[in-house]
Amino acid sequence: MEPSLTAKYNVAAPRYTSYPTMPYWDTGAFTKEEWIKTVNCSFCESNTQEGISIYIHLPFCENLCTYCGCNTRITKNHRVEEPYIKALLLEWAMYKNIFGKKPVIREIHLGGGTPTFFSPANLKALISAILLHAEIHPDASFSFEAHPANTTVNHLQVLYDLGFRRLSLGIQDFDPKVQFIINRQQSIDQVRTVTGQARRIGYTSINYDLIYGLPLQTLAGLATTLQEVAALKPDRIAFYSYAHVPWLKPGQRRFTEHDLPDAKLKTKLYDVGRALLKQYGYQEVGMDHFALPGDELILAEQAGKLHRNFMGYTHQHTQLLVGLGVSSISDSRYAFAQNVKSVEEYLELVKNGELPVFKGHLLTKDDIIIRRHIQEIMCKGQTIWNHHAQPCEALLDGIERLQLLADDGLIELNSWGLKVTPAGKNFLRNICMALDARLWANKPATQLFSMAI
Repeated sequence: MEPSLTAKYNVAAPRYTSYPTMPYWDTGAFTKEEWIKTVNCSFCESNTQEGISIYIHLPFCENLCTYCGCNTRITKNHRVEEPYIKALLLEWAMYKNIFGKKPVIREIHLGGGTPTFFSPANLKALISAILLHAEIHPDASFSFEAHPANTTVNHLQVLYDLGFRRLSLGIQDFDPKVQFIINRQQSIDQVRTVTGQARRIGYTSINYDLIYGLPLQTLAGLATTLQEVAALKPDRIAFYSYAHVPWLKPGQRRFTEHDLPDAKLKTKLYDVGRALLKQYGYQEVGMDHFALPGDELILAEQAGKLHRNFMGYTHQHTQLLVGLGVSSISDSRYAFAQNVKSVEEYLELVKNGELPVFKGHLLTKDDIIIRRHIQEIMCKGQTIWNHHAQPCEALLDGIERLQLLADDGLIELNSWGLKVTPAGKNFLRNICMALDARLWANKPATQLFSMAI
């Protein structure tokens, strides 16, 4: 990346898995009653043809990874599994009552936390019950996240038998010094074993999560990690920037800013990592993602069908995403809703027959228009304004802000729309931020997001 542009655009910016982003939700106008109406409406509009997506948050981990920004509960007590699964199924029953008809399930993703904290038997009980009295879409895609150090062949086989074909392994970095300081330890042999077992069972897509900008990370260490990763040849790689937000995640205070690569080194880590991934045969997809030629993400991007939601990039697109479990976020197209963040509160609400949603946002007409443009930029690298059919004053203000990025060569901007240039590919968050009407109307007094680079 051009150093002068990196310095100019390395500002706190959202990752835009949604619009509006959560800090700018109008929670005061949101009610559970309105949320239920939007879910029912979205289900009726889309279930028959495209089906629905389900995200299930499994928050438990035996150890705290200090880099992690997820909602987790640290415990070695596995007796928490069954009560939590019971609550998940009660919440799912509430949504099925809202639907009124049999759901067609197109996508399931198990996230965390550590989904493989749960025993294979308990995961089987959970997914079997979710699929009971539901139809599976012909193009269904089921995936789960896993820790290489605790994923057994039984986990892999049980989930495969239930229809899962995608596996995502959290690697982050193989450097022992980095693994120690972030408290995330798994060996290359463990990763190799799980990858080989999954492939022998029949998994068709394996993703590795890697992070640049971690404490004590070096160029040599990252290059070695990528060399080891390339030898195992995962189908996809998510190459994320470390998000340092210790005011939100106190576990990150195990290390200090002095342990982190400075802005110059972090940019170099990204540049070197990106170049090596391309050298090893991976193609860039959207933002932060790489895949081997022929992967469904690559094909979706080429066909103009790449989609981005709260789970990141996907080749699937459903109007309705139902989030189950503590802190999960749902999207009905017309509204967002988030569940309570405390396990105890979640269990209590569901036990009492209450939908565990505690906040949300009802999208306005302007929100829907701007959301579409941000989706197009993040997934297709271009968008068309269509002012006559969809007038939006907030969008016009955003287009004015985009002129600066056009002057810097990051986008081609004209009366019909914009197109991201090759140089602008590295600054998608900044480009979308220019259109973020709610952020500009309520500029934060304190830092809410991680840095863009």
